[in-house]
Amino acid sequence: MVALAVIGGGAALFLGGGDDKKDKAGPAPSASAAPDTAAPPPAGPGPNTDQQLKPLIAGWQPQANATNHIAYDVPPAAQHWKLGTGSSYVDAAGKPVVAGEGEATYREGGCASADNPNAFGTAGKGQLATAITQGGQGDLGTNAVNVAGNWAFAAYGGKAHKPKISMGTPVPWKHNGIDGYIATAKVTVTYRPSACVPPTAVSRGLAYKGKDGQVHCWVLFADQGVPDALPMADIDKITSTVRPYPAG
Repeated sequence: MVALAVIGGGAALFLGGGDDKKDKAGPAPSASAAPDTAAPPPAGPGPNTDQQLKPLIAGWQPQANATNHIAYDVPPAAQHWKLGTGSSYVDAAGKPVVAGEGEATYREGGCASADNPNAFGTAGKGQLATAITQGGQGDLGTNAVNVAGNWAFAAYGGKAHKPKISMGTPVPWKHNGIDGYIATAKVTVTYRPSACVPPTAVSRGLAYKGKDGQVHCWVLFADQGVPDALPMADIDKITSTVRPYPAG
């Protein structure tokens, strides 16, 4: 595992984003500001409305995003999963630091206090896990690392309360028509204003190049060490459903 200094004199991970042209997991610029205020959510098609899309796992809910060319499945609503549009964390100037579309959240609203409340959309509303898509650019392994690290950084403290992130090495991922890379980060939360804020978390990023020649990314980050935390077995199962969208 490699410990990453996410923010400092220079960011080890890219922290930037916004609309479809900006929410890219690319090379690192100079240090970014941490989320401080709210901004409008990224434009998106809304919760999945593709009635022809079928889940790979029977009984699960398929989610899809045509902008970022990714579909995936999550457990049914009865198991506390909800499909959404998108969310973001923003800096002091109101510019999204990370932003995505085509999200799904687990047990949203279950926590009265978030470790980084400066968010828009469903981000920061106490959900125990979030999956979401975004754009990317450049090397696939770097993109997988960046999306996992960026969302973990924003969701679990930001600049004001930097979490400790230990990033795994990106590895090839060939599944369901995707030929890309995947990386998983372990997060130690340093700011816990209430017991419902998790002591640890996990964040997994996936990146592949679509037939359009563009890099597309998916990330799932989840609280750990709290009641009803999403098990790693479920994270692996959800990951196994990520696929290109539209198919073919």
